[in-house]
Amino acid sequence: MAVAQRRGRRIMMTPDELDAFLREQRTCRVATVSPDGRPHVGALWFAWDGTSLWLYSLTRSRRWADLRRDPRIAVVVDDGEEYGELRGAELSGTAVVVGEVPRTGAQCRELDAVERLFARKNFGLDTMPHDGRHAWLRVTPDAVASWDFRKLP
Repeated sequence: MAVAQRRGRRIMMTPDELDAFLREQRTCRVATVSPDGRPHVGALWFAWDGTSLWLYSLTRSRRWADLRRDPRIAVVVDDGEEYGELRGAELSGTAVVVGEVPRTGAQCRELDAVERLFARKNFGLDTMPHDGRHAWLRVTPDAVASWDFRKLP
């Protein structure tokens, strides 16, 4: 994973801390670029496989339409209530569609592990429920910035 962080080195997460943080969190905020150049931000559940962030998005959403036109994406995952508890990461890169669109559950080896991971994390199930309205996006970050204010003196 590329780490392009210069400022805030004292509070940035180590690679192991970042990996653990992304594996435990459930919700992220996804930013895309609309046709008029305005940003669009929405929340989604996600899965982290140690290399890529996996998003299961509605295919009839503004997010999906934005990404089909311009696959650039930024994702923020954060946690904490009080200032000294704040921690998070911003990942940016290109969204890549993986598997059938929309996803109905046809065999796709590339999705086997991520669907198990996502189903266990978000639904407490061993298999992924498919509704024929969502599809998978993979984001392998080009840049990552992280912070953990718990590291401040």
